[in-house]
Amino acid sequence: MTGFTFIRMLTGTTLLSVAAAVAHAAADPAYKADIESWRAKVEKSLRSDNGWLTLAGRHELSSGTNTVGSGRDNQIALAPGLAPERLGTIEVDADKDKVTLRLASGVEMFNARNDPIGFSERTLGTDVDRRDWVYRGRLSFHVIKRDKGKYILRVSDLESDVRQNFAGRIWYDVDPRMRVPAKFVPYKGKLIDIVNVLGESSQEPVAGYLEFRLHGRTQRLDALADPGEPLFVIFSDRTGESTTYPPGRFLQVALPKNGKTVIDFNKAYNPPCAFSAFTTCPLPPPQNVLKSGIAAGEKFRGH
Repeated sequence: MTGFTFIRMLTGTTLLSVAAAVAHAAADPAYKADIESWRAKVEKSLRSDNGWLTLAGRHELSSGTNTVGSGRDNQIALAPGLAPERLGTIEVDADKDKVTLRLASGVEMFNARNDPIGFSERTLGTDVDRRDWVYRGRLSFHVIKRDKGKYILRVSDLESDVRQNFAGRIWYDVDPRMRVPAKFVPYKGKLIDIVNVLGESSQEPVAGYLEFRLHGRTQRLDALADPGEPLFVIFSDRTGESTTYPPGRFLQVALPKNGKTVIDFNKAYNPPCAFSAFTTCPLPPPQNVLKSGIAAGEKFRGH
């Protein structure tokens, strides 16, 4: 049974009948195969070129001209061997929201890793949802704009030690009992503080809360959402004291129909910060710190 088929079953049913449907679906071997297939996809994505394992630097750019290269005299100093001593400059014009890469004489970069046509200058897009990567050998990077007008250069190394030595994600066994029906209660125009690992806080719109029964108790989780996207949950639980990533995990939940959906903790996954020191991940809001243990989904190997 696919997830979409199951969601369609929710219309007009009680939570009790939903629970029965969940148990029936989870008993199907196809359910376990679906979870394992999903886990294989997220593993492949993590290991991909420009995936989190390849990140080799995170640098806040200054307004104006930023010199970039492996030489120590650069404002953005890259690892030796990753770039020429002077790769070029990145100019930030915050008033025009424009970032321009100008390469040093004789240096080329490319719009794709195997692109035969190089460039010496180009404008870099800064949309976090459209990562405008540029390439040179094992090096690639892009610029993203963050809150409060910050421009961040993310550097990737195709041959990073983290990528080459990564032993793979580890997971709890698939447990059908961790796939539970949930009631969704929407908020109207509510904002909550989301703090990241650097201690930076931002006000984010919260779609509503998910209410569900697990371990014999009723529990709630606030959920964020962009229009048309699944609900997004940042949570932590007692397993962070031993087996899972201590700061918390992420979870996507299908959009509710008639106020009902399903939470599958078998698909709880680690944020980028569990794999790279060059990321800034949001932390669970206090109301999403669960007192019980959610022994399902992804475990944590340690940095």
